[in-house]
Amino acid sequence: MNYRNLTEKETEILTAQGCRCENWQQVKVDDGFNPCYVRDCIFSGNIRMGAFAEEITFAGGVKKHCGISDARLHNCHIGNNTYIARIGNYIANYDIADHAVIENVDVLATDSASSFGNGTPATVLNESGGREVPIFDRLSAHLAYLIAVRKSPATEKIVAMIRAYAASVTSERGVVGEYARVRNSRSLHNLRIGAHSVIEGASRLANGTVVGDRDAPAYIGTDVIAENFIVASGAVVTDGAAITNTFVGQGCLLSKQFSAENSLFFSNCLCLHGEACSALAGPYTVTHHKSTLLIAGCCSFMNAGSGFNQSNHMYKLGAVHWGIMERGLKAASNAYLKLPAQMGAFTLVAGRHGNHPDTSLLPFSYLIESEGDSLLVPGVSLRSAGVVRDTRKWIGRDARNPSNRLDHINFSLLNPYTVGKMMKGLDLLQKLTQDDRSNISAYQGVKITADARQKGIRLYRMGICLYLGDKLMEKLENIHCADDNTVRQCLQPVASAGKGDWTDLAGLIVPESETERLINDIETNKIASLEAIAESFADMHRNCDAYAWTWAIGAIRQFFDIPVEQFTAQDVIRIAESWSDSVIAINEMICNDAQKDLALANYGKHAGQANNFDDNPFIREIRDHSRKTTERRNRMIERMRQG
Repeated sequence: MNYRNLTEKETEILTAQGCRCENWQQVKVDDGFNPCYVRDCIFSGNIRMGAFAEEITFAGGVKKHCGISDARLHNCHIGNNTYIARIGNYIANYDIADHAVIENVDVLATDSASSFGNGTPATVLNESGGREVPIFDRLSAHLAYLIAVRKSPATEKIVAMIRAYAASVTSERGVVGEYARVRNSRSLHNLRIGAHSVIEGASRLANGTVVGDRDAPAYIGTDVIAENFIVASGAVVTDGAAITNTFVGQGCLLSKQFSAENSLFFSNCLCLHGEACSALAGPYTVTHHKSTLLIAGCCSFMNAGSGFNQSNHMYKLGAVHWGIMERGLKAASNAYLKLPAQMGAFTLVAGRHGNHPDTSLLPFSYLIESEGDSLLVPGVSLRSAGVVRDTRKWIGRDARNPSNRLDHINFSLLNPYTVGKMMKGLDLLQKLTQDDRSNISAYQGVKITADARQKGIRLYRMGICLYLGDKLMEKLENIHCADDNTVRQCLQPVASAGKGDWTDLAGLIVPESETERLINDIETNKIASLEAIAESFADMHRNCDAYAWTWAIGAIRQFFDIPVEQFTAQDVIRIAESWSDSVIAINEMICNDAQKDLALANYGKHAGQANNFDDNPFIREIRDHSRKTTERRNRMIERMRQG
């Protein structure tokens, strides 16, 4: 933009309209500048103003002409067609882009050199320090997990990259991006406000970045207090929320007096009323109650019930303990865990548990309190209608811009990570049954009854068979010739990675070998930028299906005890029958579970008001899946028999 000095006539008009300036020579304007739209202003320092030629439409259809009125501006650059009005104190050291709105704000100022929240260390997990994650405006859940949970020689290099990025964005001038709106707010200091972002009614914001995105704007609302923060695109922080040293990821909602300190929230977390401290909350973490505390834990896809609490110190060395709640954990009302603890994927926790339970090898379980003991019932969540419903609703609740997603999320219930844990859990339960003939086995802070062991073995076998059979059906469904050689050729890996254990990097499920490769590449400087790390995560996500097939081949060999090089069409038939039996059996258990829920929902209703079980959309969907499974099995068997 080309600026010029004010003309003598323009200066006269501005003065007549109540404007003042100690040195009008420091005020430069665009060629299209019209002084008629600048009134009752005090200018100081270097001022740049664009043209004010348009109207802006506000809520309710109210239109206001662009311009500046009732404001004090110091060292500010004002873009074209902005609207600035009723500034109670001043705006200082800001670049305000085209079409921005700043109205009824007390103070908006950059006080000194600021990185706008970038580089702020969030002391997650261990409150006493040692696992800090420096936040920045492109932080992903997976990178935070590598830094905080998977500490390695690469950690310091990643941290150094983030610090270098923070230094690169450090400035003595704040930014209000194009089409951003800042209204009805009080104390705003050292902020970088991205394009299309909205700040409305905030009480106090200091040292932070509000990331811009036209298709998923960030929003900071009424009575929010925030210090040293990043609010990502699509996120909403409003209604009295208070955050310090905190990252709020894409699509998150923090509201209704929720408070967070030294915490990280990633894609689509929903946090209302409660409190978080030193939490690493991966995608889709939900807490909805005033009495709930998330402290010193790593979780994702978690639903924290009312009063769910954890304690992270035992009054000896302070708050040094932390825990991992693997994906899909549900905590019942008033549930309690004494950390350190590690909960297996898709576990339901009910009651109080002070024995530092570790159920990481026993996913899909219920952990319940009985007469002071922690009883584990392995595998029963596999037949839960709620678990199935949860995994299907997550995708529909994604509030992120599809073209700009920082987190790569695997939504599947069954995958090499959870099924691999079931395979280890199956071996564990069989060993406990063999070694301990008593009614109750003790394991890692929990007790498992003989009946629960047997039910867990049965459910794990069905779950494993369901997943492996499904992968095999997908691979062989489209082959035209089904002789033994063709079957064996189809059962070859399509990716070199995938064998062995898998890892859940806070939503991104990957082979452990790929995680180690990434860490090694960072350590050896083969990967030396945050962009390259982000691209590596994206590659892992894109290749997940190929990796999963490589893993499934080895798991099929192990579980069905059939070397792939000896596979025959007859083996496929046998697995197809076992697979369909498992699918139908689990689906029937899910329907029975749902029927109990509907029966409770119908309690006290007249017959005409009751929910019809057979007409329920969820039930119809599950039964339709069983029907299609039978059809797929029959087609596969026919193809195999024809050869």
